[in-house]
Amino acid sequence: MSKLYESEIGEVVCVDKLSAKDLLKERLLALGITRGALIEVVRKGPKDNLTVYKIRGAMIALRKEEACLITVL
Repeated sequence: MSKLYESEIGEVVCVDKLSAKDLLKERLLALGITRGALIEVVRKGPKDNLTVYKIRGAMIALRKEEACLITVL
């Protein structure tokens, strides 16, 4: 198991666990980041701080602090 931010461009991973709390957890769940969801890494920004992911057909940008709360397989 690894964290979402460790995934490479073009890689497709499966969500295993969401460690976020409160409002951030609600936001991530609303975006479709649930256990078993497939996430594709589309591109990484400067210094890998901001990364674009394709989740359930939508393009979503997450900061490293947010992506490190998502455990993937």
